[in-house]
Amino acid sequence: MAKIAWIGLGVMGYPMAGHIAAKSSHELTVYNRTAKKADDWVSQFGGSSAPTPLQVAEDADFLFCCVGNDDDLREVTLGPNGAFQAIKPGAIFIDHTTSSAIIAKELHQEALDRGAYFFDAPVSGGQKGAEDGTLTVMTGGPEQYYSQAEDIIKYFSGSCRLMGPVGSGQLTKMVNQIAIAGLVQALSEAVHFAENAGLDVADVMGVISKGAAQSWQMENRWQTMANREFDFGFAVDWMRKDLSICLDEARRNGAQLPVAALVDQFYAEIQQKGGNRLDTSSLLTRLVPNKKA
Repeated sequence: MAKIAWIGLGVMGYPMAGHIAAKSSHELTVYNRTAKKADDWVSQFGGSSAPTPLQVAEDADFLFCCVGNDDDLREVTLGPNGAFQAIKPGAIFIDHTTSSAIIAKELHQEALDRGAYFFDAPVSGGQKGAEDGTLTVMTGGPEQYYSQAEDIIKYFSGSCRLMGPVGSGQLTKMVNQIAIAGLVQALSEAVHFAENAGLDVADVMGVISKGAAQSWQMENRWQTMANREFDFGFAVDWMRKDLSICLDEARRNGAQLPVAALVDQFYAEIQQKGGNRLDTSSLLTRLVPNKKA
């Protein structure tokens, strides 16, 4: 039985930590910036909570983190009450935040300086994947300690792979988001075209989803898009954050991302119209502004 610390109980972290509690005998202590959320989690799953990341980290064998962005991550790790102030030698820190590869490498060195080990391990699969325990986890970190990390990650994932040294997980997640951006825009245009052409969208999608056009986005989002329902998981604000990370990294490595950059501008338009919390399939609202969104 390991002693596990969990930092961040948002829409992803809450069920992810819950799977560990429900499926294992590990001892969990959780921290969340809003204390009530931590109290609710303990009421539902057991374990205990701590008032600061520093206190949740004390004597933990494994530390998991799932927060918003680079700044949040730096605060809960390196801040005055951050987890790295109490992390013990030999502990393994696994970060599920989608952040930059730069901060992953920074925290890797900070962990090493304290005799601990760091993995960047962003996830894909959205809120539903977190709730179902079927997330895909893209991991970067020291190969010799990966199996220990994977033994716990498996409780909330359907697939987990070591992609390379620290930073490789975040770079792989960037590839994931670049691919999704283009897919969602293309699906929005396809739904819009089918409607304007007078076709039955359900019949169209039923046919083309069995061929080369098939994708997760098509299988899971065409119906909600056709119904003008945009309250399913990953929000526009978070996608813009992720695409910003992708575009910054592309400027460093020389990659050309014209489609991702264009879709990022489309999401900015949605934000300007107040659609910050709509899900990413709300790209359709740009094409059909006269219909209910």
